[in-house]
Amino acid sequence: MRGSVTEPAPVRGRRPTRRTAGAVASAALLLPLLGAAPPPSTTASSAGLLQRAFASAAAEYHVPQSVLLAVSYLQSRWDTHGGAPSVTGGYGPMHLTDARTALATATEHFADGTEDARGDSARPALHPRAKVPENSAIPARLRTLPEAAELTGVPAAELRTDPAANVAGGAALLAAAQRSLGAPLSADPAGWYGAIARFSGADDKATAAAYANDVFDVLHTGEERTTDEGQLVALAAQPRLKADTAQLRLTKLRTVAADDTECPTTVSCESIPAPYSQFGDNDYGNHDLGDRPVSQSIKYIVIHDTEGSWDTTIKLVQDPTYVSWNYTIRSTDGLIAQHVKAKDVAWHAGNWYINAKSIGIEHEGFLAAPDAWYTEAMYRSSARLVKYLSEKYGIPLDRQHILGHDTVPGPVTSSIPGMHTDPGPFWDWRHYFELLEHPFKRTAGRKGGLVTILPDYAANQPAYTGCVTKGQPCAAHGSSAVRLYSDHDESSALIKDIGLGTTPTTDVNDLSSRVATGQQYAVADTWGDWTAIWFLGQKAWFRNPAAQPTAVSAAGRVVTPKAGRTSIPVYGRAYPEASAYPSGVPAQSISPLSYTIPAGQEYVVGDEVPGEYYYAVTFTTDSHEVVIGKDLYYEIQYGHRVAFVRAADVDVTSSRRWVRR
Repeated sequence: MRGSVTEPAPVRGRRPTRRTAGAVASAALLLPLLGAAPPPSTTASSAGLLQRAFASAAAEYHVPQSVLLAVSYLQSRWDTHGGAPSVTGGYGPMHLTDARTALATATEHFADGTEDARGDSARPALHPRAKVPENSAIPARLRTLPEAAELTGVPAAELRTDPAANVAGGAALLAAAQRSLGAPLSADPAGWYGAIARFSGADDKATAAAYANDVFDVLHTGEERTTDEGQLVALAAQPRLKADTAQLRLTKLRTVAADDTECPTTVSCESIPAPYSQFGDNDYGNHDLGDRPVSQSIKYIVIHDTEGSWDTTIKLVQDPTYVSWNYTIRSTDGLIAQHVKAKDVAWHAGNWYINAKSIGIEHEGFLAAPDAWYTEAMYRSSARLVKYLSEKYGIPLDRQHILGHDTVPGPVTSSIPGMHTDPGPFWDWRHYFELLEHPFKRTAGRKGGLVTILPDYAANQPAYTGCVTKGQPCAAHGSSAVRLYSDHDESSALIKDIGLGTTPTTDVNDLSSRVATGQQYAVADTWGDWTAIWFLGQKAWFRNPAAQPTAVSAAGRVVTPKAGRTSIPVYGRAYPEASAYPSGVPAQSISPLSYTIPAGQEYVVGDEVPGEYYYAVTFTTDSHEVVIGKDLYYEIQYGHRVAFVRAADVDVTSSRRWVRR
């Protein structure tokens, strides 16, 4: 719960009901994205079938090949995903949408939890299968594949499954958009700005322009990568290319009225406010009014996914009896909707301390189906928003401050099993931080005392189960996660999380025994191609071969129990000491979790923070108060999730060069 008197008991007469949130604050998965490549050197003569398909379609429909390649890169990074649809019903390298077909063949997805209005997690629940709307209810942006079928004469089934046909369909759509603007089918990419804006599917100028600008960014820098089907595709850089942005007026798209959204100017952003309402019986929702960062600092950004469609998500956040978050980002074009101002506290993380100190961003998508993917437009829009928020509020761009919902700690021991697991193992943190212009890299010598988890996303494919049916294998897929074992042997037992109290599995939602890209840990041991780290109070092993490393050496600060202590407690929130609370504000219990740090173990420090509690248990704000104590805490990377330790319990040192003890 968020602002309870003694979590997790109900507060101020609030009924202890649960409001389902499995459809929004839970999961995600994306296309296999790799880091930006250097300027490409591949030529068409050495290219594969997919590169030739772009050349052929460009020639047939008189679309500049570079434009076709850049649009496809933004849509899918040239991946095909085996013909499987995206979360918005998009198919193939051009992400041609056929939402009705995709929904008609969709399987159920397992949400990772429910939560009450204050953000407390509950038991896992099943997200129901989506209903198939009538064609008239499906927006035009979600049915571009049938339109491409009409333009090309190619059957829709072929456009969904044949990459070359899919590319041709995209070229036909671009050419049709160009003609609809009364513009010539020019060989000059600069003259295609309006058609690209139209291709985005956006219904307003700002969103369409943001999409077109992203495409021209790709044209300026060039790209080269090997796709999920092993096809090498390249686009040469055109740094001097200047888009004819005046074409935007020809699109006749609507102009969204200027509002007071808190977004960078480089994205399309609109206000869809979450309601602040009182229901009676001392109950209210779905967020708290505040005065951040004046009253308290904003330290974290939490990355979520929606586990549902855009339209469903937007309806939910406008329900005052539901939970809330600050922003939602749309998959098809990266449109951002802001729901809760940064000054106010949204109920999104399942941990009131994190809620009070964070901004929550939802991304349209699913966790449990690795063949559903996010567009590059969404990634880039999200990264621009996070960079803007980072600069505005002084939030460091690292994994200790840019949290996944799956790295938010349970506030108390009883809440640990119900904490969320999104955005999951298929979110590409490596690519995301490259877009944030803070890429992960080696920061110490080969035998540094710390490691940063950094597998090659596409090549790293640990086995998972439960993506479609519980217990059944998931399709092979690139992953940001690395699995942990109790010994330097893949036949040894998986690492157990005592907080969960269950036998660890390879289920896609089971975080017991895995670490994720960008997280940092202290080295505990090495053995051949294996590295051990301190994790959940244990020595945990993962494969880290020199030929294909899954982690790189790092430097930084670590905490270890003070001399003479056999172990120290670990906390899920950093609350003040009892003496810090003024009259009228009940002191919150400082409840340790079921975890400890034994003597001799080291954990990476993310931040030093004072104990802090935001008292907000009434609809009116006159009693709201931020309590800040004198006791200090360190945020640490403890297991898959972050945690807190009291500064008085630990010594802080710089990491040392690893030598076998």
